[in-house]
Amino acid sequence: MTVMTQVQSDGPLLSVKGLHHYFGPLAACRNVSFELRRGEILGIVGESGSGKTTLLRCLSGQLAPASGEVLFASRRHGLTDIFALSEQDRRRISREEWGYVHQNPRDGLRMRVSGGANVAEPMMMNGTRHYGQMRALSLDWFARVELDTARIDNKPRTFSGGMQQRLQIARNLIHGPSLVFMDEPTGGLDVSVQARLLDLMRALVRDMGLAAIIVTHDIGVARLLADRLLVMKSGDVVEQGLTDQVLDDPQHGYTQLLVSSVLQI
Repeated sequence: MTVMTQVQSDGPLLSVKGLHHYFGPLAACRNVSFELRRGEILGIVGESGSGKTTLLRCLSGQLAPASGEVLFASRRHGLTDIFALSEQDRRRISREEWGYVHQNPRDGLRMRVSGGANVAEPMMMNGTRHYGQMRALSLDWFARVELDTARIDNKPRTFSGGMQQRLQIARNLIHGPSLVFMDEPTGGLDVSVQARLLDLMRALVRDMGLAAIIVTHDIGVARLLADRLLVMKSGDVVEQGLTDQVLDDPQHGYTQLLVSSVLQI
């Protein structure tokens, strides 16, 4: 029988300490430190090339940092540096306790199987084998992300981009993760589709009490979804704080530029 480690609910879910990563001589992330608590949504904003996607890949275990720690309060291991774990244990955390929503939903879906099979697959990977239970939960999640349940047997390629993104969200939330990573989740979608999807994501994350880290270049997305912000420029976190505080009274010149460029549109 697997022994699960008791995790203190009042401690950080994720604690990042002095994280650095380089591509050759170029610093993609430099001395990044922050904490994330349960139920909190952190936005990472900055222009293309600022290091935000590299940081997200390090946080989600896809890319080992050059130095620093990424401590996660796992159900099995307690607050542990994920890169001190074995590859097998890190994959187990990713499968059981995390979700990852890609900008392009095709990167997060299996296009050759049905929408229902895509949603049910995380349950199978975590040990569920009862077909009726998986079917019922998949139908429930189709409804929760506002997809037509009559299309549960259709393949993702028959869905629009916004529908594919909803399907990917259902796939990433059905197993009840404690932390979800989102990389530009509304990028490439029409404005009207973006607005509805943002409302849906905000409701689901709040209702489930999830922690989430959202990478975006869109200040409007960050304002709507995030409790706190990290502003990145050339690999550095130049400003961080409560979202309203950062966006309404930016202190760093780069943040001021980001905010003013939005206001001028």
